[in-house]
Amino acid sequence: MERFCIVTNKSKDKDLAMTMHIKEYLENHGKNCIIAEKKENNVKHREGREYMSYIPEDTECCIVLGGDGTMLQAARSAAYSDIPLIGVNLGTLGYLAEVEKTNVDEALSRILAGDYEIEDRMMLYGCAGEKNDYALNDIVISRAGAILTISFDIYVNGLFLCNYHADGIIISTPTGSTGYSMSAGGPIVEPSANMILITPICPHTLASRAMVLSDETRIEIVIREGRDGAAQNVVAYFDGSGRIDMTTGDRISIEKSNKRTRIIRLNKVSLLEVLGKKFDK
Repeated sequence: MERFCIVTNKSKDKDLAMTMHIKEYLENHGKNCIIAEKKENNVKHREGREYMSYIPEDTECCIVLGGDGTMLQAARSAAYSDIPLIGVNLGTLGYLAEVEKTNVDEALSRILAGDYEIEDRMMLYGCAGEKNDYALNDIVISRAGAILTISFDIYVNGLFLCNYHADGIIISTPTGSTGYSMSAGGPIVEPSANMILITPICPHTLASRAMVLSDETRIEIVIREGRDGAAQNVVAYFDGSGRIDMTTGDRISIEKSNKRTRIIRLNKVSLLEVLGKKFDK
């Protein structure tokens, strides 16, 4: 690898000390390294969506400094050019960011020596009308206004599955199974697997359960009328960043994306070992 790009969460690396340390390390080893510039909110990049940072298409490795949130935002840009990512955890409970800040130099040395593996992670694609976006972790549909339950119908591969009355619903990948889905009672899934999870948020019925479906499944969610026929206003969030607003009668289609996130792995650590370390923190 010769060309690197660093994406930094500046709230976690306020003085850019770690950012500059990595940049200087790579340049001292003859590599090209730039720091991604943050896009302004009114600047659109790639098919009309907003991205946190611009990552040049010729980048061979993207180093992400922050936590899982920063990794998720960077993944949405990197997936377009098939750029592999590695995360340096500057947060607290990180599942995607493998490298701790005390081990940065060792990690960089191994990357330059080619001592790593690349793990592919599936992503989701969601489309509502003319609006669409991608997610590595999840697409969450939740209320946009007052604290009221949402009523929606779910279709799987064109067939009606069920109706939910809940505070929202989470459609997640295996990578996202340890995120919001887990907090809402969903199952934990090996992140390299290929499947789609449906987890209701605080369902208002005892019969509601999380579901695990094939990655070939196409899910459609139709927003129904609210109480007394009132219009429901909801929001579909893509990894907590991208946003599509919807109302009664709108339909969002969700399926496995043809894009993927490529994550650099330095250590072969089992999911159970990772969970054990994170839960102890």
